[in-house]
Amino acid sequence: MSLIKLPKTEPSLSQPLEQLLAQRRSVRDYTGQPVALAEVACLLWAAQGITDPQGLRTTPSAGALYPLDIYLTAGAVTGLMPGTYRYLPREDAVACVLEGDRRIALAAAALSQSWLADAALTLVFAARYGRTTGKYGRRGIQYVHMEAGHAVQNALLMAVAQNLGAAVVGAFDDEHVASVMGLAGEETPLCLVSVGHPA
Repeated sequence: MSLIKLPKTEPSLSQPLEQLLAQRRSVRDYTGQPVALAEVACLLWAAQGITDPQGLRTTPSAGALYPLDIYLTAGAVTGLMPGTYRYLPREDAVACVLEGDRRIALAAAALSQSWLADAALTLVFAARYGRTTGKYGRRGIQYVHMEAGHAVQNALLMAVAQNLGAAVVGAFDDEHVASVMGLAGEETPLCLVSVGHPA
């Protein structure tokens, strides 16, 4: 598995958090202009980046077990070939899972929401429930969902900070998305986030 190192992220908010929160809206119309790999790196870091030498991340996680995996399907990302990639926080890199532009297939898996195919990329947040339920039992399912909410909101706010548009998608066929994205068997897709330059 070849790794693609991400550009070093040194996020600095040029806008106060209150302004980012006020500006956050679901954006489903995109120009088609590519998103830079450095911008993608910031989105991934915001969602699950490591912020501490002990491996702690940008989002809280019950027991610091980090059950989320983030994938992205890239179609128009400068510096990244079209394909599906898995984010590896410890390596600060992405690994190619599938080659080729999968945006149309992902839109079909999302109950034919065709606008997804126009996004430069879509992030897919997937859960490995066993990482958390192994320690917390059934309650761990709720903990995983809480963590996903934190991670998704972080990515949305980082998108706003970079003048990108983003939208959350919850309507999709789980098995179809898993197949399109090449998810591992124990991974369950929880949420899609489309990203692009707003039209």
